[in-house]
Amino acid sequence: MRVATANSYDNTIAALNKRQADLTTLQEHISTGKRVQRASDDPVAAVLSETAQNRLSRAEADKRSLEASRTSLTQAESALGEAGELIQDVRDLLVAAGNGGYSGNEYKDLAQQIEGLRERLLGVVNQKDSFGRTLFGGLGGSSTPFVELYGPSGAGVVRFDGQRGQEATGANSLPQALDGNAIWMRVPEGNGTFRIDLPAGNTGSVRTDMGQVTNPSALTGNDYSIGFAQVAGVMQYTVTNTTTGTPVAGQVGVPYMSGSSIEFDGMSFQMLGQPASGDTVELHPVTAPTDLFQVMQNAVDALRGASTGQTAQLTQAVGRSLTELDAGHDRVLLARAQAGEWLNRGEAVDGLLSDRMVDHESEKSRLEDLDMIKGISDFQNQQTGLQAALQSYAQVQRLSLFQYIG
Repeated sequence: MRVATANSYDNTIAALNKRQADLTTLQEHISTGKRVQRASDDPVAAVLSETAQNRLSRAEADKRSLEASRTSLTQAESALGEAGELIQDVRDLLVAAGNGGYSGNEYKDLAQQIEGLRERLLGVVNQKDSFGRTLFGGLGGSSTPFVELYGPSGAGVVRFDGQRGQEATGANSLPQALDGNAIWMRVPEGNGTFRIDLPAGNTGSVRTDMGQVTNPSALTGNDYSIGFAQVAGVMQYTVTNTTTGTPVAGQVGVPYMSGSSIEFDGMSFQMLGQPASGDTVELHPVTAPTDLFQVMQNAVDALRGASTGQTAQLTQAVGRSLTELDAGHDRVLLARAQAGEWLNRGEAVDGLLSDRMVDHESEKSRLEDLDMIKGISDFQNQQTGLQAALQSYAQVQRLSLFQYIG
């Protein structure tokens, strides 16, 4: 087969250029340590590597979000612990007040101490995390979720201005704020079903416990009044349904005995002390929860209104405050336990995300990275081949027919 000299030279130069380009590519791979730098290097590996990178980016984003949530939850858990200590301090003061033996000024001093603890609690529930987010703002909203109203009609009232609810937890996520409304503003009033009040006009020493529900199906949701009257030297009481204005069957003119229990319409409670004729005890259904701040404010108001010597009204108010305070404390403890559980879960999820990131990094490295030993060997082979091709080309260039004539 006859091959033109010019065509032979062109083919040889093209082959040399290709060898030079391949050598340059190998040199780039060695210098960067990457086998796949562009899709053309290995289309399949490039696609799989991009998929691994996307998964790695998602895992990194989940880890950053998780870390932010863990930071917030750690601060919230600490704040709940601080709040629990403040509530316990209030309880200790109320127990002391319930023991009696204080003067009017001493009761006022106890009230002032409780008021100070209440103010500190208000500061705790409005705390923010290191990112400036409120710890107990729920789903967001106000930068100050708990606002105290100072007007005459709202004295001592705290309003929740956050957004009720809480972020749902996902497979790799935790809530970044707790629902403060559920923790602080949903305290059962009285015993949770009804409350018992003593009018300020009572002159006797009658008082009650907080009562209990004995038959839920018999509850009416009505208001009641227990009136006391001295009849023929015997103290008697009559229970009236003040909503309907009718006496309760079987509870009319019943002789009173301190320490005895009274039961009607699915409710039961114990009465203690000695009533005066004309005294009353009032029962009211609980239609909405109260809040921890109102519980403390009610205790402050009761102590400030107390006079020297213990009164039935103060004992009743302190007993109710203790019951509601304990119920509120239980909610705080429950929230703290939940926060602790989330933190434990967050630690486990963080470990899983770290392992996942390592796996994605390894997969990406397996697809992209260059086997240095093989890469250097290929480079040396390619370099040797190029040198040999150049030498042979140079030798062919020097050949001439005239060298063999004559």
